[in-house]
Amino acid sequence: MTTKEETLALWRQQEEDVRAKLAPPGVATMADLKAGSGMDFLQKIWDGLLPSVPIGQTMDFIPVEGEPGRIVFQGTPDKRHYNPLGSVHGGYFCTLLDSAVGCAVHSVLPQGMGYTTLELKVNLVRALTEKTGPVRAEGRVIQVGKQVGIAEGRIIDTEGRLYAHATTTCLVFPLP
Repeated sequence: MTTKEETLALWRQQEEDVRAKLAPPGVATMADLKAGSGMDFLQKIWDGLLPSVPIGQTMDFIPVEGEPGRIVFQGTPDKRHYNPLGSVHGGYFCTLLDSAVGCAVHSVLPQGMGYTTLELKVNLVRALTEKTGPVRAEGRVIQVGKQVGIAEGRIIDTEGRLYAHATTTCLVFPLP
């Protein structure tokens, strides 16, 4: 069984390893997006061959694990993310989860297909604060068809405590 300290050390090392490979933030071209499958596109971002995602820099989170149908983002909330009540704003939860569940759908799309979020349902279970430490949002595909993709996600800490869970419905379409 892994201790909290061992998990924290592993998470921090994974984050450091990924950050070392990421390119500066930017927006990939449509040609880049259409050049391979959804997983190919995501892998090129993670390998630093395409720009990293600007919202990840803004919210200070990055992808740390990924395979077709499952994507994990990690972030460490701090006071920059607070609402006026003294805890992390719900938008942080939503953005982190939208990234995880949306990219999970994207990861199973074939070449030439794209997606956009149609609906995101998020349930906040407990507050995040600067004392929480790193958290992970794991998105997992439930079903992806020709026009609709559905995924679910969870935010957990190093002890496996649940902070939020979400479901998404995405529109799947041919890229122009």
